[in-house]
Amino acid sequence: MAIDFSLSPEQEDLQKLARDFVRKEFSAEVVRHHDATGEFPRAVLEKAFELGLMNVHIPQEVGGLGLGSVAGTLISEEVAAGCTGIGTAMEASQLAQAPVIIGGDDDQKRRFLAPMLEKLSFAAYGVTEPGAGSDVQGIKTTAKKVGDDYVINGSKMWITNAGVADWYFVLAYTDKSAGVRGMSGFLVPRSTPGITVGKKEWNMGQRASDTRGLTFEEVVVPKRNRLGAEGEGWKIAMAAFDHTRPMVAAAAVGLARSAMEHAIAYARERTAFGQPIAMQEGIAFLIADMAKDVEAARQLVRLAAWTIDQGRRNTKFAAYAKAFAADTAMRVATDAVQVFGGNGFNAEYPVEKLMRDAKIFQIYEGTSQIQRVIIAKEIFSRS
Repeated sequence: MAIDFSLSPEQEDLQKLARDFVRKEFSAEVVRHHDATGEFPRAVLEKAFELGLMNVHIPQEVGGLGLGSVAGTLISEEVAAGCTGIGTAMEASQLAQAPVIIGGDDDQKRRFLAPMLEKLSFAAYGVTEPGAGSDVQGIKTTAKKVGDDYVINGSKMWITNAGVADWYFVLAYTDKSAGVRGMSGFLVPRSTPGITVGKKEWNMGQRASDTRGLTFEEVVVPKRNRLGAEGEGWKIAMAAFDHTRPMVAAAAVGLARSAMEHAIAYARERTAFGQPIAMQEGIAFLIADMAKDVEAARQLVRLAAWTIDQGRRNTKFAAYAKAFAADTAMRVATDAVQVFGGNGFNAEYPVEKLMRDAKIFQIYEGTSQIQRVIIAKEIFSRS
């Protein structure tokens, strides 16, 4: 069986659509404005929605495109090359949608996913808590069964899209004594009484993204909003990452690519000792390392996305891609600042923002250390 690394004509068209959109809408002025103010980029996202670049994974049975992970990674890389803050705002709903796509019944998909195709709207994935990040088992949010309803109490933190979402995927304990097998997932409309949305957090980077805390006080959710059976929440929540980590890794590739391209352009025009600094071996080798690592990260992303598109388990490959691409983004952005020298440390030049934006890739959707835990488990427990 032949190995073919090329994209199909349809995939090339999708990639071009996303690239042209970014070139048109992600001007330096727009990107700088949203980074400086933290304003949610709704106007840009309205245009992305109209072009069909959002919600691409919503299944066909409820009116969506039902595109696979490879297609999603093509969009993610292009958008992130323009601005990962706007890109995160644009694509964060996918993480909340994934549990519904994986574990939702027809009624839940119709009620929560189908409306997102009709007008621009958002959803948020509510798992992380003030005292529970990588240690998801440490969450304290509970969902107590009362008749045919559940009453949710607890707090979530660092929730992307929290302030703009119409609904949340919420992970809570229905049976604390059962550990992760006692966690259940719920779909909670934002309009439900008892939900308090916190202030927008001012983060190091990706400031266009809306990140806030959530508090649930006696929030009543009907049984029909529970995903799967009681105790299946952990399984569904973690399975979502196999679908979304390739997208996040692709965004890291996009940022790294952008940093590299800025470094190449600057190295060609900046002179030192009578010649462009691109001719200096120290600079040339930095950029050579950028190029090989960006391409290696891209191929890991494609492998992880292709594997799950084939209906195969991709947990290990998704962890490979997420860890390598995130670390690559941070390293390439840092080295791009080095290529720019003193100018790179200044906010007037683009690589300063890229370095700030890059760091979160090593943290959200599973830290780089957690990816290594997953990889080691896959090696030693499944080999």
